[in-house]
Amino acid sequence: MKVIDERFLRHRLQSSSTAGIAGGVLAGVLWFYRYYFEHRLEWDLFAVVIAIAAIKVALMTYYRLTD
Repeated sequence: MKVIDERFLRHRLQSSSTAGIAGGVLAGVLWFYRYYFEHRLEWDLFAVVIAIAAIKVALMTYYRLTD
């Protein structure tokens, strides 16, 4: 039987959350740069930003209601 350290799981969850937020911010900055400086609308990047934000808010709401 393998025992998993609780600190390992907490660090893994925190790093995944931080990586998701950083990816969303990076996609948003790239979208803003292309829109503002290159005058191009990149709807795929916009969709990624919206999807990350919606999933994050939905999961925070779900965990808050079920905890």
